[in-house]
Amino acid sequence: MDLLLENLVSPVVLAFVLGMVARWVRSDLEMPNAIYQGLSIYLLFAIGLKGGVAISETTIAELAAPTALTLVLGALTPLSAFFLLRSFGRLGRIDAAATAAHYGSVSAVTFLAALEAVKLTGLPSNGYLPALLAVLEVPGIIVGLLLARKSRAGGIRAAFHEVVTGKSIFLMIGGLVIGALCGARKIEGVAPFFAEPFKGALCLFLLELGMVTAARLRDLRSAGWRLVVLGCLLPLVHGSIATALALWAGMAPGGAAVFGAMVGSASYIAAPAAVRIALPEASPGIYLSLSLGVTFPFNLGIGIPLFLKLAETLSQT
Repeated sequence: MDLLLENLVSPVVLAFVLGMVARWVRSDLEMPNAIYQGLSIYLLFAIGLKGGVAISETTIAELAAPTALTLVLGALTPLSAFFLLRSFGRLGRIDAAATAAHYGSVSAVTFLAALEAVKLTGLPSNGYLPALLAVLEVPGIIVGLLLARKSRAGGIRAAFHEVVTGKSIFLMIGGLVIGALCGARKIEGVAPFFAEPFKGALCLFLLELGMVTAARLRDLRSAGWRLVVLGCLLPLVHGSIATALALWAGMAPGGAAVFGAMVGSASYIAAPAAVRIALPEASPGIYLSLSLGVTFPFNLGIGIPLFLKLAETLSQT
């Protein structure tokens, strides 16, 4: 309970809540789209730089097992999500596949919130986690699109191109390469811009996401209670399994908890862009409402503290 309260009473989570309240009370608060886009570019590039520096200080042997685990889970999580969405959620194949692609991918903002929560607890973590974030983004989307059995020429190919060249992957991979090539010493010159202001930028970004989420909650009325249940169950199951496997793969307790939050999250940046191209007939009211309206706030308030507690408990056994 203390861990849950500690995670809830933090600037990042409270900024998200403030954004939701702004919509509920019909405030005229708005964030210009140019600022929102600028914040997303800043955060994604900063994530990549930090991960690249960590990679430059990490051996290949240390990265091998976590990377392999990331690829395996990136392929398996959309399969389990698809099965549950079809059987329990009663979705058609196209909508189930589109939604599964979101749950197979990853939310960069959930990853950042988990990192901040780990810092509050003081648990040891792993610096190479941003690299795993970039690895996890793509395979789940590909598997989800394959589950739809698209035969239209260029459907999956176009979606794959959209994922790889989209800003989230492009900026993170670009930052990773720059950080890895330059190392900690050369990155020191830009650290005052990409390190200290990072948390403030994240709060503003979460403020906007809170407003977007509050607007999306109305779509859940048509989604049905079964899908809402799955929106909470999928991150709980995927994240718990990922946390346990990450510890088994040799990751630190804090790193395992962040990894669990990553695997348990649902994408709402890269996946919607890819699905919109490959599966235009899929309903955004379903996959966006679940990923952003249910799973994202669930992970912020409940999922991340649970993964932290699980990692801490398992590491002591």
